Amino acid sequence: MTPPRDYRSLSLWFDTLPDGELDRVRAPLEGAADADVVIVGGGFTGLWSAYYLTRADPSLRVVVLEAEVAGFGASGRNGGWCSGLLPLGLDTIAARAGRGAALAMQRAAQASVDEVGAVCAAEDIDAHYAKGGYTRVATSQLQAQRLREALAHERSWEQGDDDIAWLDRAQARGRIAADGVFGALWTPHCAALHPARLARGLASVVEGRGVVVHEHSRVVSLEPGRVVTERGSVRARHVVRATEGYTVTLPGMRRALLPMSSMMIATEPLPGPFWDEVGWSARDTFNDDRRFLVYAQRTADDRIAIGGRGAPYQYASRITAKSDGIESVHEDLRRSLVGFFPQLSDVAVTHRWGGSLGIPRDWWPSVTRDPGSGVIAAGGYSGDGVALTNLAGRTVAALVTDADSPLLDLPWVGHRSPSWEPEPLRWSGINAGMRLARAIDAAETRTGRTPKLLDAAMQRLTGH
Repeated sequence: MTPPRDYRSLSLWFDTLPDGELDRVRAPLEGAADADVVIVGGGFTGLWSAYYLTRADPSLRVVVLEAEVAGFGASGRNGGWCSGLLPLGLDTIAARAGRGAALAMQRAAQASVDEVGAVCAAEDIDAHYAKGGYTRVATSQLQAQRLREALAHERSWEQGDDDIAWLDRAQARGRIAADGVFGALWTPHCAALHPARLARGLASVVEGRGVVVHEHSRVVSLEPGRVVTERGSVRARHVVRATEGYTVTLPGMRRALLPMSSMMIATEPLPGPFWDEVGWSARDTFNDDRRFLVYAQRTADDRIAIGGRGAPYQYASRITAKSDGIESVHEDLRRSLVGFFPQLSDVAVTHRWGGSLGIPRDWWPSVTRDPGSGVIAAGGYSGDGVALTNLAGRTVAALVTDADSPLLDLPWVGHRSPSWEPEPLRWSGINAGMRLARAIDAAETRTGRTPKLLDAAMQRLTGH
């Protein structure tokens, strides 16, 4: 069977998969089938769920249905940050579930970074995993002040020196010699990796454990105990929805998660003298403290891959080819790259791409079982999913097998986020929030102060 499109064009990560990886096309579902568990979505959440289900009970018949190819969505296009970060603050979690639950969620997220690395080693998945930590630099005095306040807040949540530390200017530049650095926070709870290698590697591993993975099998409906694709159906005792940003394509799910595009660019492989000057030898993940979020890593083949938000939200939650290639955002990313490293002003950018994240209205990721249909759903990571999907997969397995697991006590289990507003409120509010973020960054750069009214307006508008 011939692939219907050039998947290597999806991202740097797909383009640098091992030779022959994309030559094999897994057969689509044809006709009716039966299983114990059917998983909709062949990204990290679905594949980790399949992996831990087969570890918990090797006798389970597990089927994964993927509309394109394994890793097609955000799993194969993200920044490759396997981090212990959560998309919402511990204070928010504690206000709803208590301080102990918030601390347990933070510890579970951090432990998931190591779990991903352990599975890569145990299953011989060469995902270029490198646990160099995360360096969050301050490129202004105002950012440095905010980072010190953030450190004090982390200390109030029992995060000691082994969890997060302040680096002065010399220490920060000793890790990554970016331009204009005033200091940094560093945490060990993050690894850089090649996300498409991880996704494709997981797909092969679960197949070796007896899981049936059907690619090019677009789901058109989920029913209690049954999933229907364009050319077939699967009946199963358990249905798992693991569709993240693409949840909006399912009937009745248009307002469940917001598909928000995140853009990335990658340089050509950079020469040894550049790395001698800059360092970055541990392959830390890296960004600064602006609101127009950027994130970067040094890849295993010595490129810089840098991404960021800022692409406009598409009306009615549409996901189109335009969503993956906003030229103005790609140019902003190039300017950010040169701002950090002026010596790269003439560097070649070899890859430009984008992908859709799934964002819940209250920024809470969740793992839930619908009491009516019995469908288990996991997602809403808001860009922090490389490690959280692993935690979700273990939690899904515990739900399916009725395990007596402390994972089921974590505060994201059973959490139900409110629906997003109907259009045109959704479109106008989200895009206004992004314009406000840019305006706040510009004002801080110009004045050295946070415009409090704009900042308050953005928080009120976005609820985050």
